[in-house]
Amino acid sequence: MTVAAPDPKANMGQPAPRYDAAAKVTGRATYGSDMPLDNPAYAFLVTSAIARGRINSFDLDDARHVRGVIDIVTHENAPKLKESKLFSNGGYAGTTIQPLKSADIAHDGEIIAVVVAESYEAAREAANRVKVSYSAIAPSASFDSPGTTKAAAKGQNAQFKEDPQVGDFAKAFEEAEVKITASYDTPTQHHNPMELFSTSCAWMGDNLVIYEPSQYVYGLKNGVAEQLGIDADKVRVVNPYVGGGFGSRGSMTPRTAIIAGIAKRLNRPIKLVPTRDQGFTIATYRAETRHEIKLGAGRDGKLVALRHEGAEVSSRADAYCVGGTKTTTRLYACPNVDSLVSIVRADRNTPGFMRSPPEVPYLFALESAMDELAVKLNMDPIELRRINDTTNEPIGGKPYTTRSLMACFDEAAKAFGWGQRSAAPKSMSDGDWLIGYGCAATCYPTQMGPAAARVRLQRDGRTRVEIAGHEIGTGAYTILAQTAAERLGVPLEKVAVFIGDSDLPPGPVAGGSNSTASTCSAVMMVCDQIRQRLFKAVMPGDTLTDKAKETIGLSQAPTTQAARSDRPLDIEKAFDALGAGVVEEYGEWKPEGAPLDSFKAMHSGHVRLVGGAAMKDKIAYAFGAEFVEVRVNRYTHEIRAPRLVGAFAAGRIMNPRTTRSQLMGGLIWGMSSALLEATEIDERTARYVNDNFADYLVPVNADVPGVEVILLSEQDDHINPAGAKGLGELANVGTNAAICNAIHHATGQRIRKLPVRLENIEV
Repeated sequence: MTVAAPDPKANMGQPAPRYDAAAKVTGRATYGSDMPLDNPAYAFLVTSAIARGRINSFDLDDARHVRGVIDIVTHENAPKLKESKLFSNGGYAGTTIQPLKSADIAHDGEIIAVVVAESYEAAREAANRVKVSYSAIAPSASFDSPGTTKAAAKGQNAQFKEDPQVGDFAKAFEEAEVKITASYDTPTQHHNPMELFSTSCAWMGDNLVIYEPSQYVYGLKNGVAEQLGIDADKVRVVNPYVGGGFGSRGSMTPRTAIIAGIAKRLNRPIKLVPTRDQGFTIATYRAETRHEIKLGAGRDGKLVALRHEGAEVSSRADAYCVGGTKTTTRLYACPNVDSLVSIVRADRNTPGFMRSPPEVPYLFALESAMDELAVKLNMDPIELRRINDTTNEPIGGKPYTTRSLMACFDEAAKAFGWGQRSAAPKSMSDGDWLIGYGCAATCYPTQMGPAAARVRLQRDGRTRVEIAGHEIGTGAYTILAQTAAERLGVPLEKVAVFIGDSDLPPGPVAGGSNSTASTCSAVMMVCDQIRQRLFKAVMPGDTLTDKAKETIGLSQAPTTQAARSDRPLDIEKAFDALGAGVVEEYGEWKPEGAPLDSFKAMHSGHVRLVGGAAMKDKIAYAFGAEFVEVRVNRYTHEIRAPRLVGAFAAGRIMNPRTTRSQLMGGLIWGMSSALLEATEIDERTARYVNDNFADYLVPVNADVPGVEVILLSEQDDHINPAGAKGLGELANVGTNAAICNAIHHATGQRIRKLPVRLENIEV
């Protein structure tokens, strides 16, 4: 794998090594199930063997005879919990399906009992001896199953608020000189983070401590308190490290309050570590989707009509959807646009956020269709995108804060060697291998949420940063330390960062690629408050006129100007003048356009993300271009992807080293979503078949021998104080389309359904 060196003049931070590198490689990094508990009991889940129906009875005698069993909890004796709304409808829960509430079964793998024992082994043995009698009903598994229901998403889900439209699509499409109509499918996929979905709960009197991998400790804290019916101040969530999240840990789980309730009843800490296969049904996943794209264009390639209709599977209980048309309808210049998103309800567990939730499936459809249009026009696919590039999105006419899409295409094409491509399908080969080149655009909305931080600076430069952010493996510790070090002018090694604890100042959910922009902006603001206090000690005092002008927004006082500038500060001299050895400041930051209740919502664990297409006068996205070389064996139909190249522009790059790691991983995951990953579903029983690492395919090093990441310098002064756009969810978008476009170039065969396996290839 290779990476391009950054321009030293670029808008980028230093490529500092990982703050937590030594802790992770030496085993000192502590994850949820690692937390030591005093005399814990161990829980093991029993999950449903049917997808729809009722439990008639339990036979627990054999299970209770296992030595060490303490309790077996079913719906008949489970702690009673209060209801909680779905995360995407303004609540906390990843699903409103509440286990152990009744004898009814809503999906395969639903939690139906919890065995508690003195050891993990005893709990597992007893759980395997629990016998259950069911009355099963034939379930609906997916799109084409009998009994599913379909309805427009708009109005069912508070998160999806529009089917973007502009102009007269029907008339423009009818009159278009060149037309494309195509359908695309993406499969169910599961996150499968390395860290299992564990929960440990310990009560100290009336106070509960939860050790659980979470992407939103404030949401989990408040959600569990709501379910238990207790004050949120009595709940603390601790997880300094998360072993992979990808969206699966962003909302409250259906297991946490149950384990907390059992721990309270037994007056003993309880530790739960579910199995890998249980993670497929007790957590969320990426739902399967279907798309129909209609494109109309002139013979010059200019789009005149675009329609994107998408459908997604959700559970009977929850109208969850991602609705990626809010991005696909705004990516290219087009005067006539139409869209519709529908939800299909089936007997499945509720899906949820998975890295780049809307964009991965929806841009697969659009970017594949753009390639099909380019072929029909006999036009280079990059040129087609250049012709339809725009500085203003077409739905509302709002300008992009910055848009470096074609700059990314130009840099990536040059590095990839796109100019050596022979345009005709099946025209490039190497022995038995047909060679194909493909490309696709990638983008992701720039989102931000309110955040608070506390920063403490000592005379000797030692600095402590506190914020309830989350280290989900992306480098949060590192960039927060860098932000404080840069603003305060102290050595990086003197900065200590504390995150992953709901006792710290609240931070946003680590999702939607908002974390860096939000938490770093909050830390910058608080560091500037410290700088202002110190500058006041060494500068002439602000006059009453200065303060009055600043109060009404006419100008900044001199000390404020100094604090927010890059002006160096002599810390020891300032502390001498101040007559103190320590300065500590707390502050709450919210992005422009955030609602008035943002700070209240932040403390209560409710999400208030702004940005992307929802900004009032502008639209903010990060962009990129991805190129893929595919090789297809003409005899065995094996598919190889020896080269992936991506160029990305995402505002200020806080740390090029950690950024490259994220983008590299995203490119590989994007390849995986095209060629490997799919959760197989037994349509008869609505059960997941390949719920393990042996059968659920993920890439290894040999699958992707060459990955090149190019970082483009981009200055965006409209988004946040840090100038950062989210990029953690950028690189795995569009890769699946680039792969399929390359397969068409290699074989002449257009594949519109993922994943692509060798049995799908016809050469």
